[in-house]
Amino acid sequence: MNSKHRKSIAVIVAHPDDETLWAGGTILEHPLNDWFIVCLCRASDCDRSERFKNALVVLKAKGIMGDLDDGPDQQPLDEKVVEDEILRLLPDTHFDLILTHDSAGEYTKHLRHEEVNKAVVTLWQNDKITANELWTFAYEDGNKAHFPKAIDYANIFESLSEKIWLKKYKLITRTYGFDESSWEGETTPLAEAFWQYKNPHHAMKPILKKENELEKDSEKELSIFNTPSIENLKSLYYKSKVYILDKSIFNYEVNCITMVATKYIEPIVKKSLNKLEKELRIFKTSNIETLKSSYYESIGIV
Repeated sequence: MNSKHRKSIAVIVAHPDDETLWAGGTILEHPLNDWFIVCLCRASDCDRSERFKNALVVLKAKGIMGDLDDGPDQQPLDEKVVEDEILRLLPDTHFDLILTHDSAGEYTKHLRHEEVNKAVVTLWQNDKITANELWTFAYEDGNKAHFPKAIDYANIFESLSEKIWLKKYKLITRTYGFDESSWEGETTPLAEAFWQYKNPHHAMKPILKKENELEKDSEKELSIFNTPSIENLKSLYYKSKVYILDKSIFNYEVNCITMVATKYIEPIVKKSLNKLEKELRIFKTSNIETLKSSYYESIGIV
Protein backbone atom coordinates (compact mmCIF):
# COMPACT_ATOMS: atom_id res chain seq x y z
CA MET A 1 0.00 0.00 0.00
CA ASN A 2 3.06 2.23 0.12
CA SER A 3 2.42 4.96 -2.43
CA LYS A 4 2.68 8.72 -2.71
CA HIS A 5 -0.77 8.68 -4.27
CA ARG A 6 -3.60 9.39 -1.83
CA LYS A 7 -5.92 6.38 -2.11
CA SER A 8 -9.63 6.06 -1.55
CA ILE A 9 -10.27 2.92 0.46
CA ALA A 10 -13.54 1.40 1.66
CA VAL A 11 -13.62 -1.05 4.55
CA ILE A 12 -16.84 -3.09 4.62
CA VAL A 13 -17.40 -5.12 7.80
CA ALA A 14 -20.20 -6.78 9.70
CA HIS A 15 -19.65 -5.36 13.20
CA PRO A 16 -18.23 -2.34 14.98
CA ASP A 17 -14.67 -3.41 16.03
CA ASP A 18 -14.14 -5.69 12.97
CA GLU A 19 -12.44 -2.84 11.14
CA THR A 20 -10.03 -2.45 14.06
CA LEU A 21 -9.36 -6.11 14.83
CA TRP A 22 -8.61 -7.14 11.25
CA ALA A 23 -7.32 -3.94 9.61
CA GLY A 24 -6.86 -1.35 12.34
CA GLY A 25 -3.08 -1.36 12.12
CA THR A 26 -3.19 -0.91 8.34
CA ILE A 27 -5.58 2.03 8.70
CA LEU A 28 -3.47 3.66 11.42
CA GLU A 29 -0.27 3.24 9.38
CA HIS A 30 -1.74 5.11 6.40
CA PRO A 31 -3.63 8.13 7.83
CA LEU A 32 -3.32 10.17 4.61
CA ASN A 33 -5.58 7.83 2.65
CA ASP A 34 -9.30 8.53 2.40
CA TRP A 35 -10.81 5.78 4.55
CA PHE A 36 -14.54 5.08 4.55
CA ILE A 37 -15.77 2.34 6.88
CA VAL A 38 -19.14 0.65 6.40
CA CYS A 39 -20.41 -1.38 9.37
CA LEU A 40 -23.53 -3.37 8.52
CA CYS A 41 -24.82 -4.21 12.00
CA ARG A 42 -25.63 -2.59 15.36
CA ALA A 43 -26.73 0.91 14.32
CA SER A 44 -29.57 0.69 16.87
CA ASP A 45 -27.18 -0.45 19.61
CA CYS A 46 -26.56 2.91 21.27
CA ASP A 47 -23.44 1.77 23.11
CA ARG A 48 -21.74 0.01 20.17
CA SER A 49 -22.71 2.71 17.65
CA GLU A 50 -21.30 5.47 19.85
CA ARG A 51 -18.06 3.54 20.31
CA PHE A 52 -17.85 3.03 16.54
CA LYS A 53 -18.10 6.78 16.01
CA ASN A 54 -15.33 7.34 18.56
CA ALA A 55 -13.16 4.75 16.82
CA LEU A 56 -13.61 6.59 13.51
CA VAL A 57 -12.09 9.69 15.09
CA VAL A 58 -8.99 7.76 16.21
CA LEU A 59 -8.70 6.04 12.83
CA LYS A 60 -9.13 9.40 11.02
CA ALA A 61 -11.82 7.80 8.90
CA LYS A 62 -15.36 8.54 7.82
CA GLY A 63 -18.01 5.89 8.23
CA ILE A 64 -21.62 4.78 8.53
CA MET A 65 -23.57 1.98 10.20
CA GLY A 66 -26.43 -0.26 9.13
CA ASP A 67 -28.72 -2.39 11.25
CA LEU A 68 -28.87 -5.90 9.79
CA ASP A 69 -30.06 -8.59 12.17
CA ASP A 70 -27.26 -9.59 14.54
CA GLY A 71 -29.09 -11.37 17.35
CA PRO A 72 -27.67 -14.36 19.24
CA ASP A 73 -29.77 -16.91 17.30
CA GLN A 74 -28.80 -15.78 13.83
CA GLN A 75 -30.49 -17.13 10.75
CA PRO A 76 -28.96 -16.74 7.28
CA LEU A 77 -29.90 -13.44 5.66
CA ASP A 78 -31.20 -13.22 2.12
CA GLU A 79 -28.25 -12.38 -0.13
CA LYS A 80 -30.09 -9.46 -1.72
CA VAL A 81 -30.81 -7.94 1.70
CA VAL A 82 -27.09 -7.80 2.48
CA GLU A 83 -26.23 -6.49 -0.98
CA ASP A 84 -28.90 -3.79 -0.84
CA GLU A 85 -27.69 -2.62 2.57
CA ILE A 86 -24.14 -2.29 1.29
CA LEU A 87 -25.32 -0.27 -1.70
CA ARG A 88 -27.43 1.94 0.58
CA LEU A 89 -24.52 2.72 2.90
CA LEU A 90 -21.51 2.80 0.58
CA PRO A 91 -20.85 6.03 -1.34
CA ASP A 92 -21.56 5.66 -5.05
CA THR A 93 -17.98 6.24 -6.17
CA HIS A 94 -14.98 4.34 -7.47
CA PHE A 95 -12.49 3.12 -4.86
CA ASP A 96 -8.83 2.33 -5.31
CA LEU A 97 -9.23 -0.50 -2.83
CA ILE A 98 -11.92 -2.31 -0.82
CA LEU A 99 -11.17 -4.33 2.32
CA THR A 100 -13.67 -6.84 3.68
CA HIS A 101 -14.14 -10.22 5.35
CA ASP A 102 -12.90 -13.46 3.86
CA SER A 103 -15.20 -16.17 2.49
CA ALA A 104 -14.29 -18.35 5.50
CA GLY A 105 -14.44 -15.50 7.99
CA GLU A 106 -11.57 -14.75 10.33
CA TYR A 107 -12.32 -17.45 12.89
CA THR A 108 -14.55 -20.45 13.44
CA LYS A 109 -17.16 -19.16 12.76
CA HIS A 110 -19.40 -16.14 12.11
CA LEU A 111 -22.16 -16.32 9.54
CA ARG A 112 -22.41 -12.55 9.04
CA HIS A 113 -18.73 -12.28 8.11
CA GLU A 114 -19.15 -14.86 5.35
CA GLU A 115 -22.35 -13.23 4.10
CA VAL A 116 -20.66 -9.82 3.87
CA ASN A 117 -17.79 -11.31 1.86
CA LYS A 118 -20.12 -12.93 -0.65
CA ALA A 119 -22.21 -9.78 -1.00
CA VAL A 120 -19.18 -7.55 -1.62
CA VAL A 121 -17.66 -9.92 -4.18
CA THR A 122 -21.00 -10.36 -5.96
CA LEU A 123 -21.54 -6.59 -6.16
CA TRP A 124 -18.00 -6.14 -7.48
CA GLN A 125 -18.52 -8.86 -10.06
CA ASN A 126 -21.77 -7.27 -11.22
CA ASP A 127 -20.20 -3.78 -11.45
CA LYS A 128 -22.53 -2.42 -8.79
CA ILE A 129 -19.48 -1.35 -6.81
CA THR A 130 -16.18 -0.56 -8.50
CA ALA A 131 -12.63 -0.82 -7.24
CA ASN A 132 -9.15 -1.48 -8.60
CA GLU A 133 -8.54 -4.20 -6.02
CA LEU A 134 -10.23 -6.18 -3.28
CA TRP A 135 -8.39 -7.40 -0.18
CA THR A 136 -10.02 -9.89 2.19
CA PHE A 137 -8.85 -10.38 5.77
CA ALA A 138 -6.54 -13.42 6.04
CA TYR A 139 -6.74 -14.98 9.50
CA GLU A 140 -7.30 -18.44 10.97
CA ASP A 141 -7.82 -19.95 14.42
CA GLY A 142 -7.02 -23.62 13.76
CA ASN A 143 -10.69 -24.54 14.16
CA LYS A 144 -10.83 -22.81 17.55
CA ALA A 145 -7.47 -24.23 18.64
CA HIS A 146 -6.09 -20.74 19.28
CA PHE A 147 -6.98 -17.07 18.96
CA PRO A 148 -7.16 -15.81 15.36
CA LYS A 149 -3.78 -14.98 13.87
CA ALA A 150 -2.66 -13.51 10.57
CA ILE A 151 -1.82 -16.07 7.89
CA ASP A 152 1.87 -15.57 7.14
CA TYR A 153 1.64 -16.96 3.61
CA ALA A 154 -1.17 -14.63 2.53
CA ASN A 155 -0.54 -12.26 -0.38
CA ILE A 156 -0.01 -9.37 2.02
CA PHE A 157 1.42 -9.85 5.52
CA GLU A 158 2.79 -7.20 7.82
CA SER A 159 3.91 -7.30 11.44
CA LEU A 160 2.73 -4.20 13.26
CA SER A 161 5.17 -1.92 15.05
CA GLU A 162 4.81 -1.69 18.80
CA LYS A 163 3.52 1.87 18.50
CA ILE A 164 0.81 0.98 15.97
CA TRP A 165 -0.23 -2.19 17.79
CA LEU A 166 -0.62 -0.31 21.08
CA LYS A 167 -2.90 2.24 19.37
CA LYS A 168 -4.92 -0.61 17.91
CA TYR A 169 -5.07 -2.39 21.29
CA LYS A 170 -6.26 0.80 23.01
CA LEU A 171 -9.03 1.09 20.42
CA ILE A 172 -10.23 -2.40 21.34
CA THR A 173 -9.85 -2.13 25.12
CA ARG A 174 -10.58 1.55 25.73
CA THR A 175 -12.58 2.94 22.84
CA TYR A 176 -14.64 -0.22 22.33
CA GLY A 177 -14.42 -1.09 26.03
CA PHE A 178 -13.49 -4.77 25.82
CA ASP A 179 -11.76 -6.17 28.87
CA GLU A 180 -8.12 -7.17 28.44
CA SER A 181 -9.08 -10.79 29.21
CA SER A 182 -11.99 -10.78 26.75
CA TRP A 183 -11.88 -12.66 23.44
CA GLU A 184 -11.34 -9.37 21.62
CA GLY A 185 -8.64 -8.25 24.03
CA GLU A 186 -6.82 -11.55 23.78
CA THR A 187 -7.21 -11.73 20.01
CA THR A 188 -6.02 -8.26 18.85
CA PRO A 189 -3.56 -9.48 16.18
CA LEU A 190 0.08 -8.40 16.27
CA ALA A 191 0.23 -8.76 12.49
CA GLU A 192 -2.30 -8.16 9.72
CA ALA A 193 -2.72 -10.13 6.52
CA PHE A 194 -4.89 -9.99 3.42
CA TRP A 195 -5.73 -12.06 0.37
CA GLN A 196 -5.33 -9.77 -2.65
CA TYR A 197 -7.63 -9.91 -5.68
CA LYS A 198 -7.21 -7.88 -8.85
CA ASN A 199 -10.49 -9.01 -10.42
CA PRO A 200 -13.89 -10.34 -9.25
CA HIS A 201 -13.47 -13.67 -11.02
CA HIS A 202 -10.57 -14.64 -8.77
CA ALA A 203 -12.32 -13.31 -5.67
CA MET A 204 -15.34 -15.49 -6.42
CA LYS A 205 -13.31 -18.73 -6.58
CA PRO A 206 -13.08 -19.30 -2.78
CA ILE A 207 -16.84 -18.76 -2.49
CA LEU A 208 -17.65 -21.25 -5.27
CA LYS A 209 -15.20 -23.76 -3.83
CA LYS A 210 -16.86 -23.52 -0.43
CA GLU A 211 -20.36 -23.92 -1.92
CA ASN A 212 -19.22 -26.95 -3.94
CA GLU A 213 -17.82 -28.53 -0.79
CA LEU A 214 -21.13 -27.94 1.00
CA GLU A 215 -23.02 -29.54 -1.87
CA LYS A 216 -20.70 -32.55 -1.94
CA ASP A 217 -21.03 -33.00 1.82
CA SER A 218 -24.82 -32.91 1.50
CA GLU A 219 -24.80 -35.45 -1.33
CA LYS A 220 -22.49 -37.67 0.68
CA GLU A 221 -24.83 -37.53 3.65
CA LEU A 222 -27.71 -38.47 1.37
CA SER A 223 -25.90 -41.32 -0.37
CA ILE A 224 -28.11 -43.39 1.91
CA PHE A 225 -30.73 -43.04 -0.83
CA ASN A 226 -28.59 -44.98 -3.28
CA THR A 227 -29.88 -48.10 -1.54
CA PRO A 228 -33.70 -48.16 -1.80
CA SER A 229 -34.47 -49.32 1.71
CA ILE A 230 -37.19 -48.23 4.09
CA GLU A 231 -34.76 -48.81 6.96
CA ASN A 232 -32.25 -46.41 5.46
CA LEU A 233 -34.92 -43.76 5.08
CA LYS A 234 -36.04 -44.26 8.66
CA SER A 235 -32.44 -44.02 9.83
CA LEU A 236 -31.97 -40.68 8.08
CA TYR A 237 -35.23 -39.38 9.49
CA TYR A 238 -34.35 -40.35 13.06
CA LYS A 239 -30.91 -38.82 12.61
CA SER A 240 -32.48 -35.55 11.50
CA LYS A 241 -34.73 -35.58 14.57
CA VAL A 242 -31.65 -35.88 16.79
CA TYR A 243 -30.11 -32.88 15.02
CA ILE A 244 -33.31 -30.92 15.58
CA LEU A 245 -33.73 -31.85 19.24
CA ASP A 246 -30.07 -31.40 20.17
CA LYS A 247 -28.84 -28.43 18.15
CA SER A 248 -25.70 -28.29 20.29
CA ILE A 249 -24.38 -31.04 18.03
CA PHE A 250 -23.98 -28.42 15.36
CA ASN A 251 -22.51 -25.64 17.50
CA TYR A 252 -22.03 -22.82 14.99
CA GLU A 253 -23.22 -24.94 12.05
CA VAL A 254 -26.83 -24.69 13.24
CA ASN A 255 -26.94 -21.15 11.84
CA CYS A 256 -26.50 -22.54 8.34
CA ILE A 257 -28.83 -25.56 8.51
CA THR A 258 -31.82 -23.78 6.99
CA MET A 259 -29.82 -22.61 3.98
CA VAL A 260 -28.23 -26.03 3.46
CA ALA A 261 -31.55 -27.87 3.84
CA THR A 262 -33.32 -25.62 1.36
CA LYS A 263 -30.59 -25.30 -1.24
CA TYR A 264 -29.02 -28.75 -1.23
CA ILE A 265 -30.75 -31.36 0.90
CA GLU A 266 -34.42 -30.77 0.11
CA PRO A 267 -34.13 -31.15 -3.70
CA ILE A 268 -32.10 -34.35 -3.34
CA VAL A 269 -34.47 -35.84 -0.78
CA LYS A 270 -37.55 -35.01 -2.83
CA LYS A 271 -36.01 -36.48 -5.96
CA SER A 272 -35.02 -39.64 -4.10
CA LEU A 273 -38.44 -40.05 -2.52
CA ASN A 274 -40.13 -39.74 -5.91
CA LYS A 275 -37.75 -42.28 -7.42
CA LEU A 276 -38.33 -44.74 -4.60
CA GLU A 277 -42.06 -44.28 -4.81
CA LYS A 278 -42.04 -45.20 -8.48
CA GLU A 279 -39.56 -48.07 -8.35
CA LEU A 280 -40.51 -49.96 -5.20
CA ARG A 281 -43.86 -51.70 -4.76
CA ILE A 282 -43.60 -51.28 -1.01
CA PHE A 283 -44.12 -47.56 -1.39
CA LYS A 284 -47.51 -48.03 -2.97
CA THR A 285 -48.82 -48.61 0.52
CA SER A 286 -49.81 -45.81 2.84
CA ASN A 287 -46.42 -46.10 4.56
CA ILE A 288 -44.78 -43.75 2.09
CA GLU A 289 -47.31 -41.04 2.89
CA THR A 290 -46.50 -41.35 6.57
CA LEU A 291 -42.78 -41.18 5.84
CA LYS A 292 -43.11 -38.21 3.51
CA SER A 293 -45.27 -36.43 6.05
CA SER A 294 -42.59 -36.94 8.69
CA TYR A 295 -39.93 -35.66 6.32
CA TYR A 296 -41.83 -32.49 5.45
CA GLU A 297 -42.52 -31.95 9.13
CA SER A 298 -38.81 -32.22 9.92
CA ILE A 299 -37.95 -29.72 7.16
CA GLY A 300 -40.52 -27.37 8.63
CA ILE A 301 -38.97 -27.68 12.07
CA VAL A 302 -35.50 -27.02 10.69
